[in-house]
Amino acid sequence: MLKLKFLFPSLICVTFFLTPILFGDVVHLLGGSEVHGDVIKRTDNTLWIDIGPKVIQISMAEIEDVSIDEKIVTKTAFDTNNMFRTANGLPELSPHVQAKRVGPSVIKVSTPGGLGSGVLLNEEGFAITNAHVIQGETDLRATVWLPQSDGTLQRTTIEDIEIIAVNNHLDLALLLLAHPDDKPFDFSVLEKAETIEVGEIVFAIGNPLGLERSMSQGVISTKQRSFDGLTYIQTDAAINPGNSGGPLFNSRGEVVGITNMGITAAESLNFAIPTRYVKDFIRNREAFAYDEKNPNAGHLYHAPPQRSKNGISPSLKDGTADSK
Repeated sequence: MLKLKFLFPSLICVTFFLTPILFGDVVHLLGGSEVHGDVIKRTDNTLWIDIGPKVIQISMAEIEDVSIDEKIVTKTAFDTNNMFRTANGLPELSPHVQAKRVGPSVIKVSTPGGLGSGVLLNEEGFAITNAHVIQGETDLRATVWLPQSDGTLQRTTIEDIEIIAVNNHLDLALLLLAHPDDKPFDFSVLEKAETIEVGEIVFAIGNPLGLERSMSQGVISTKQRSFDGLTYIQTDAAINPGNSGGPLFNSRGEVVGITNMGITAAESLNFAIPTRYVKDFIRNREAFAYDEKNPNAGHLYHAPPQRSKNGISPSLKDGTADSK
């Protein structure tokens, strides 16, 4: 029998639109130069623009002005009741380019018992990780990498963390982080529809064995691998203890799964929780609300008691039947 191991050491729906993606844009640089293309993302510190053959990253400190084309295509939308974001028509880019865009959304979750990973789902600081990463713990810390004006990332530890909900059956936990400067967080979007295919390129970012911000690349081995009544995404992307709770991305930079386990004594057999489970968990988070007085709060489905011996119970047999 294959042995599984967790990868963890020791309101009415109102749609808002964020981060519009624009076409025919012009970036005016200090010194008079211009860059023409399609702005695909802009933060307080960095701008990414698609110039056709590749996507380039420009520090906002080098930009004098940005001229936006009037034709606006909204890319990112969210539902106020769901706390996560989805996107439409994001461009497919190479993993190393996408990693620069989505990297700041990946966090490290630390407890007295060990560490895992997680991913920010919106600018308010809501993040998802595995339930087994924080199981039984109340003293949590999150390490985040905040973009700076010079284009670098500042490693920051956040201790102001609230556990919102825990679902042990799905192995998911919802956290809320407080930004130290009361600014919006960089976040990653969940795939809008489950369209992954076998052989599709994916990459994972996490903190395997405490090695922060490590990236690995692979493909989808199968999207329908069943264990204990749940379906998982199987991938050959390298995933190790400490990756638990971290995101698995596709080539559009969307989160397609949350990594949570692998098979011992085997190579390239790793698994992630599909985003459909993540979305259902967040939508029904009140059913799994965390109680600070009970560290193991959240629905826990216990295994039914086993029979002591085979056969029909004598109390259920017909009165005329032999009850030996």
